[in-house]
Amino acid sequence: MLIESTRNETVKRVRALAQRKYRLEQGLHFIEGEKLVREAIASGAQIHEAFVEEGHDIMVAALLGGGTTVYNVNRAVMTSLTLTDTPQWVCATVKMVVHEIPQHYPAGLIVALDAVQDPGNLGTILRTADAMGAVGFFVGEGCADPYAPKPLRAAMGSIYHLPVWQGDLHNEIFRLREQGFTLVCGHLRGKSELPDVNERCLLIIGNESNGVSDEIAAQCYKYKLPMYGVAESLNASVAAGIMINEFAKVLHMG
Repeated sequence: MLIESTRNETVKRVRALAQRKYRLEQGLHFIEGEKLVREAIASGAQIHEAFVEEGHDIMVAALLGGGTTVYNVNRAVMTSLTLTDTPQWVCATVKMVVHEIPQHYPAGLIVALDAVQDPGNLGTILRTADAMGAVGFFVGEGCADPYAPKPLRAAMGSIYHLPVWQGDLHNEIFRLREQGFTLVCGHLRGKSELPDVNERCLLIIGNESNGVSDEIAAQCYKYKLPMYGVAESLNASVAAGIMINEFAKVLHMG
């Protein structure tokens, strides 16, 4: 099926997915680029529709194999659909998967975000958590939407690799403590020594400007990342990446 007009109704509907309201209404999110589309397919995500630029038929068989509706589009339509300056030749809509907050959390490292608002930071932290073997990712209230285009690009497919829970972090930390989790948050007034961590650890990353809320910090071991140079602070996703690595090593290496 060929789409040649940027005013096509399907094109308009897909463009609307840039807004959270329409992602929720349609139960879909939007991804672009060959790497991310391939990663979604390999991870078992349900591709709803794929848009392939004319002359690029490499992935069509794989996409059709999952019962996906595939549209051929010209360059103007592809440019209209995508948000990057130099779009690649494929993009897609993907069925949203809602991961219900579990009654019993899995053992291992869970990374949680408290009001992390920068979409790029959220996606990068998610990707790092995935790479370091986290068993889950909790997005608290006040955070950016992990299914928005920018976090999805920054996460590079990690959204499909581990459960992403969304909810009230204040309530969940008490349940996690009851289930034997060591609660840790990054904090400027924390200790530079790692706490004793068992096989269950919740690491909380706070807001870029204000850090972790006082209410949450009061329930946690406060950990301050030791720094040995002149700079007083790090970008939120960089600091989070180092901390995730520190705690992942403790859990995986004992």
